[in-house]
This record gives sequence, structure tokens and C-alpha cells, in this order.
Amino acid sequence: MDSQAHAVVHAVVAEVSKVVLGQAELVEKLLVALLADGHVLLEGVPGLAKTQLVSALGRATGGVFRRVQLLPDMMPSDVTGSLIYHPDERQFRVQKGPLLDTHFLLADELNRTPPKVQAAFLQAMQEREVTIGTATYPLLDPFIVLATQNPVEEEGTYPLPEAQLDRFLFKLLVPYPDEETELRLLDTPALEQRQPATEVQAVTTPAELVALREQLKTAVYVSEPVKQYIVRLVRATRQPERCPGLQDLRGLVRLGASPRATLNLRKASRVWAFLQGRRFVLPEDVKALAPDVLRHRIVLDFRAESSGVTVEEVVQRLLEKVEIP
Repeated sequence: MDSQAHAVVHAVVAEVSKVVLGQAELVEKLLVALLADGHVLLEGVPGLAKTQLVSALGRATGGVFRRVQLLPDMMPSDVTGSLIYHPDERQFRVQKGPLLDTHFLLADELNRTPPKVQAAFLQAMQEREVTIGTATYPLLDPFIVLATQNPVEEEGTYPLPEAQLDRFLFKLLVPYPDEETELRLLDTPALEQRQPATEVQAVTTPAELVALREQLKTAVYVSEPVKQYIVRLVRATRQPERCPGLQDLRGLVRLGASPRATLNLRKASRVWAFLQGRRFVLPEDVKALAPDVLRHRIVLDFRAESSGVTVEEVVQRLLEKVEIP
């Protein structure tokens, strides 16, 4: 299983890299989320190829990709679907929304749509099903929501509630490309096409990814000390002042990570360890993914914001001070 699975992962990364340059680590983390059965919140300014990235990932994995541009005037039924009455047949029929019959859903600018539409994603993200009228419809497997938000614009946006943020396995920051990569962009013919993702070929299938996801649940061992470290790290987000060396953070954290973060950190670390070629999880695997799992689950008090303390700084200090058993 190891050699075949690693070959699939490397092939997917290679295919996506044809049209998305300099983002190999980001692609790997999206694959981690996919194999950990989680969702991803992508944060970055416009023009960083987030839509192209998700589209290419869907094509490389043989999955169905859909994109929904979220707007302030949308209704929940625009996402989930609705019952449409047909007078000639004298009956209602289901008009499915973009959540149904898709593997990869890009929810573009999730923070631009009002809370009632944001809430329409909750059932799909947690229970993997959608209710339309009185009927409930299961989603495809795998199913992953990749939502984007623009950190720059604030006018006409709505903050994501904590309950919504907690449904995301990762919050990944999409950086600007470095100078060398940006120069390569100018010499990549595929990027000048209207639909560059057509250059990407399918190298696996959704069924193979589901099978690999299920195998990883038992194939990668998580020892008791690593479990204890995960719990210590997550609990330290709630009351960091109880950790030696972090007394100055007393009162600066208003809300820490929930137990869902504990479960997600274990799942993600297990997949990350496998991608590194191991059948067991090390504390280094936990540290590698902890910022992505925790950054959107920690809410700082206004005193932290006024003193210039950021969530990224809090997470890094936790990783430095929380002891490994």
C-alpha cells in the first residue's frame, strides 16, 4: 500500500503543479485534508490562483468540481437546493444546489454572504447530507468544502461564526509567490489559456481516495505520548497562563480550541506522517500541522488586539512552551 499510495500523492501534486506554481506544500496540505475527511478555509488576497488550485485538484483526483460565488443577496436554497413546482405535472421536483453531486466545492468568498447562507453549509460539512423540504440527500464521498475569504476587504462582509470556523479542519494562508516562481508564471503557456486546468490529467479516482482514507485510520499508529501531547497542546489554547512560560498571556485568549480540534489534529497528523513515509506519528508531525488546525479556533480578547498580540504568535509560543511527554 505504501509505494502505491505515495505514488498517487506525488502524481496528484505533479499534475496540479502544472498550472499552480510554487504551491507544492499547499497542495500537500489540501491532500491531507482530503484524506483526513476535513474541510479547508483558504485565506489570501485575490489573484493567487485559489480557484485554479481547487479546480486542478478536482481534475487530478478524478472528482467532480463545482464553484459557487457567494454574494450578499443569496438565499440558503441557492446553496442547498429547493423544491420547484411544475404546473404541467402538478407536483414539486427537487432542484439540487451546488452542494449535491460534487466532490470538491469551492465556496468563493464565504465571508461575503450573510449568516443564514453560511449556516446552510453546516449540515453538509458535518453530517455529509443536505435536507431539502422533508427529504434528506446524502453527499458524494469524498466531499470537501474549500472556502475562500479575502482578508483585505471588510466592506460588505460578514464575520464567520465560531461554530462555522470549527467545522474547518485547516485554515491555510495562501502566500504571494516568490520572485523566481512569479518569473516562471510569465513563461508558462498553460496559464495563458482561458481554462488552464484542462492541462491536468486524472491520476486517481474518488473511490481510490476513499479506500486509502479508510486504510490510514488503522495503518498509521499514534502512540500514547503523542496523544497526550495533542491534548496538552489543545488544552493550552484555552488557558495558556497555566503553561510554564506563558503567564503573560493571562486574560488575552477569550476562546480556545474545542475538542473537535483535538480529533482533527490527530487525524491530520496521521495522514501527514504517512506522507512523510512513516507508519507512526511523531510530535514533529503534530507541530507541523498545529498552526493550520488551531489558528482559526482561537479567539483573542480585545486586550490582545490592542497590545498587538496575534493568533499566530500565540500558537507559536504554545508550540515552544508546551512540553512533549
